[in-house]
Formats: sequence, structure tokens, C-alpha cells
Amino acid sequence: MKHTVRFQPDNITVTVDKGENLLSAAAAAGVYIHAFCGGDGVCGKCKVRIDKGEVSSGKANLRQEDWNQGLRLACQTTVSSDLVVTVPDKTTAGGKALKRKPKTTRTISARSLETLTGRWNVDPPVTKLYLELDPPTLEDNISDMQRVMRGLRAVMPDSLEPSYDHPELIKVLPAVLRESDWKITLLLLHGRRQEEPDRIIDVEAGDTTARLYGLAVDIGTTTCSGVLIDLNSGKVIAEASAYNAQIRYGEDVISRIIYAGRPGGLRTLQNKVVATINAIIEDICRTMIISPADISYIMASGNTVMSHLLLGLDPKYIRESPYVPSVSQFPLTKAAGLGIQAHPSVRLFLYPCISSYVGGDIVAGVHAAQIAKSELVTLFIDIGTNGEIVVGNKDWMVSAACSAGPAFEGGGIKYGMRAANGAIENFYIHPVTYDPMLITIGRIKPSGICGSGLISVVAELLDSGVIDQQGKFNRNLDQPRIRDGRDGWEYVLAWSQDSLIGEDIVITEVDIDNMMRAKGAMYAGYQTLLESVGLTFADLERVILAGNFGAFIDLEQAIRIGLLPDMDREQFYYLGNGSLLGCQISLSDVRRFRERVQVRQLITNMELSENPEFMSHYMAALFLPHTDMSLFPSVRDRLADRN
Repeated sequence: MKHTVRFQPDNITVTVDKGENLLSAAAAAGVYIHAFCGGDGVCGKCKVRIDKGEVSSGKANLRQEDWNQGLRLACQTTVSSDLVVTVPDKTTAGGKALKRKPKTTRTISARSLETLTGRWNVDPPVTKLYLELDPPTLEDNISDMQRVMRGLRAVMPDSLEPSYDHPELIKVLPAVLRESDWKITLLLLHGRRQEEPDRIIDVEAGDTTARLYGLAVDIGTTTCSGVLIDLNSGKVIAEASAYNAQIRYGEDVISRIIYAGRPGGLRTLQNKVVATINAIIEDICRTMIISPADISYIMASGNTVMSHLLLGLDPKYIRESPYVPSVSQFPLTKAAGLGIQAHPSVRLFLYPCISSYVGGDIVAGVHAAQIAKSELVTLFIDIGTNGEIVVGNKDWMVSAACSAGPAFEGGGIKYGMRAANGAIENFYIHPVTYDPMLITIGRIKPSGICGSGLISVVAELLDSGVIDQQGKFNRNLDQPRIRDGRDGWEYVLAWSQDSLIGEDIVITEVDIDNMMRAKGAMYAGYQTLLESVGLTFADLERVILAGNFGAFIDLEQAIRIGLLPDMDREQFYYLGNGSLLGCQISLSDVRRFRERVQVRQLITNMELSENPEFMSHYMAALFLPHTDMSLFPSVRDRLADRN
């Protein structure tokens, strides 16, 4: 159920779900509310008055007289009906009200997902078939496998006869048949092409058709994610994520390639990513109270280096010109053979890669978004440690990759962290007092800054004049939060008493510089790729943003720092984790799964490192938002109005 909340005196209305936190609703509306503790309810600063409507609220850190006057803490209040809420003005020591302008805020379109992905059927690449067979007699003493095949023909008379091709099945079949009183369930793997027959890959005692699960896995450089799908219904029933345990050997793919070249390095990196996948499987199985052996298929995707490391393939030549991977189409692999906790028969499929730095995760995302079926000229962006870009439509596509670094996933930032409880995910700043409004994941005291929070913080510091367009702090502002710290100039987001970690949480000029390098690499990549096919941003008909943190970033703020192009906001779409979504679709619908071949064949790769224009565009983008302000007219006008 949806409710409207009108914030006074700004007279701004926002529509939110019933039960939404009022502080989050204010952030979505661009309304500043004094809030230091991230929504934990301990600072007591976010007082608002409920003028009309019903809310659910606690009395933490609120005096009884305030409660009686209708005051509530926004962070401890949830929406129960349509509301009218008054946010008191902050005042100076002399009692003068400090007026503020509402912020321009916009999330990337949530309407887009079904528009992009379409719908898919529940017809997975593996299926289970229950058989009740007649036991052998002296008169009917054909072999056990012949008996199984005869039973199959009886229930599948119009299908191609399935094959069987591995000795493990033949070894276990006789015992399983007899122990189950000739009542068995076969696990069938559909052919790679529609005209190919199914293969029998496992036999289980009794009727296990109700237990048919598939695991979709995104093998990210920084974070690995997995979702468990009930392949009988196509529904996601559990999910988990974990830091890629390889990260201790390097935060980016280049450092891991180098480490893989050391004695024992490749084996170590393979073991670490397998251990990460196993941790995800254990987490999911613990949640669902199932065994890893119940997982019947694993569909995975990752960038080219991550895919090589998972299979134990030497990635050495990926970083050496002419940048050639060992293989671009990966063989169907038995998961258990890699050390993954799964039934010995379970297959692991890895999405094919395009080039050394445009991997299966991008093929999966483009596949999920159905760009290969659309006439719209599309810019597809996946922002992560290794940023990848695709531009094109159903007739042609060109791809490229650029090393953005780990800033948007919390790496290289002093108090950076991944998007977990306590991470600052949204931030506003008062334009006069320069005090913060912090919102954290989980509405608890802040413990660090995630990617969406980093974008929000830098955009707001720029907008308020706390930093200039070079990312340098204004040393002349009279605000104790702006100070010369141990690592240079910084802004204190949360004082130690307001933070979960018991120390000041700051953002430094070094952090901002790292973020500018990351966003500069991405923007330069867009420009270079578009120019390579004779296009500009004006020729684009839509922009699709993939990646985990895209759901939480504010579109206006991302444009304000120069991470995304300054285009019509209605042209932006959010896909989410396209890598994981592509795997999920392929696990659920074998017809859609087979379409991946067309996607890969359509994409041509361009190496940005070999393009002389890329470095020129990159240097120009090391500015907020850019040295060429004609590319960002809305930001140019906004900064001019501020001045």
C-alpha cells in the first residue's frame, strides 16, 4: 500500500510504501532533516511534527512534553497513512531561522525491470522425472540401464531418447534401483540445442521431484552473490553474498593476475574463490534447511579474469598486448571437480566472455536486458571494480572495459565498506551550517561509507561549496567538521560518539580524488566508445545501469559528480545485478538460455588502452563534474545559481 507524505514548510510531497521510515521518506523527497546518528535514534536531532495522519513511533530520546506536542523522531517513525509533516527550521544562536532549499532528488526508474527483461517461462535446463519400474525377473532380465531407458520411453514416447555418458551413473545405478524398490527419480540435462537429446546425469532413490533447485552466482572481483531458485516454480527463495576471499591478494584484476604468476598463486586464488562460493552455498542451505546435494545446476558469470581463476586457467596473457584470454567459451564443468560443495553430478555453466576485460557478467547483463532484441540505441553500463560498457542495439554492439578501481565498492576509501548494515547510503548537508543528514543501511549508527553513500557525500559537498570542482576543501569555512586531519583535509561525517566504531568517520581529499579517478575512467569510457562508432550522447535513446549499488544511488547526484551523462532523466533505466539476473533467467528458462549465443556473437570489443583518445577524455574527466561544462548543462546552471 502506498501513502503520500507532504513535508512543510517546503510543501514537497513524496509517495512511499506503508511502513517506510520517515527519515528515509524525507531523503527521497530531498528534504533536509538534522540527523547525525544514521537513524539509530540516539542523537535526538531529527524532530518533526506530525500535523495530520497516523504514524508508528517510539519515544527514544524524546521528552514527554515534546511527544505531547506531536513531535516525533523521524528516524524512529514509520508511515501508517497519508501524512502532513512539519520540519522545524534550524536556528542560529541568535534565534534566526536558517532557511534551506529542498534538494533535487531522483532515483533511477524502477518501472524498467520488466520493460527490459520481459517475462520468462519456467522451463529450466535441468528437470527431474519420477519413474516406477518393474523389477527384473528370469523372463525379463534386461540390464538395469535398459530397464531405465524402457521406462523413459513409456513416459516420453515423442521425445528423443536421452543419453548417458559418465561412469559414475552406471556405478551407482544398480544399488539405487534395488534400495529404492525400483522407484527412482532421474535428473535430466537438456541439450545445448533444441534438437539435441537430454542427458541423464543423476539417479536418486524415491520421488525427489519436489526438490529441484538451481543456484545463480555472480563472481565479482570484490563481492560474490548467489540466489537459490526453486526450478519447479522459477521463484527466488534465498540469497546470500560474501566478499571475494581473493581480495587479500589484490583489490583489482591486474593485481590478481600478477599474484597468479607467483609460485602456487593460481591455485591459491582458485581455492579462495571456491571457498567464497561454498560460503554462499552454506549460508543459503542453512537458511532453507537443505543440503548442497539438493542443488541440481549452477549457473555462474563473472569477468574474464574471475572466470579463468575459478577454472584454474592461467590469466597471464590477459594483461599483455594483444590481451588474449585462454578461452572465451568455457566448458560445462562438474562443480564438485572444482571443490564446490555440490552433488558429484551437478554441472556448472559459466557465461562466455567477449574479451580479456569484458566478461561473462556483461554478456549475462546484456542478455537479461534483451538489448539484442531491441531497436533502441542503448548505452549499457556496469559500474564496479572493473567497469564495462556496451553500446548498440539488435543490429550491432560494441563493448569496452576500463579499470574504475574499487572505490564504488568501498575499496580505496578510508572508511569505505560494502553495502551492509551501518554503511552511510544517503547524505544531505545543510547549506548554511554544513551539518550532515546521515542515513545508514539498517538505520543504525554509521560505521563507514558504501558506494551510493560516497556518490551522495561528494555531490552534496560540491553542491554546498564545501569542496570545489577539483575536489579540494574550502579552508575558509567556519565549521569544525572541516579540518586538517592526519591524512590531510577532511569532513567529519560522524563524530566518534555518534558512530558505531567509536571513532570519527571522515571523508578525505584522498578519498575524493580516488572517487574522481573512478568516475573519470567510466565517463571517459562512455565518450571513447561512442566516438568509435560515430555517436555522441545525443544519439542515445536509453541508458541502462547495471550493478548492485545502482538501486540506491540518486540519479541527480551521480550526474552532478560526472559519473553519468547529463541526459533526459527519463532515458535512464536500472537493471540491477545484470550478471546475477542473466544467470537467474537462464536457470529458469532454457529457451532464453539458448539465446545467449546470439548475444555474444553480436558484440565486438574495443581495447580502450590502445585508443589514444581515451587518455585525453580521462584527464578531462578528473574534475567535478568535468572540465567541459557544456557536457553537463544542468550542473553548470546549478553551480552558477549557487554562486
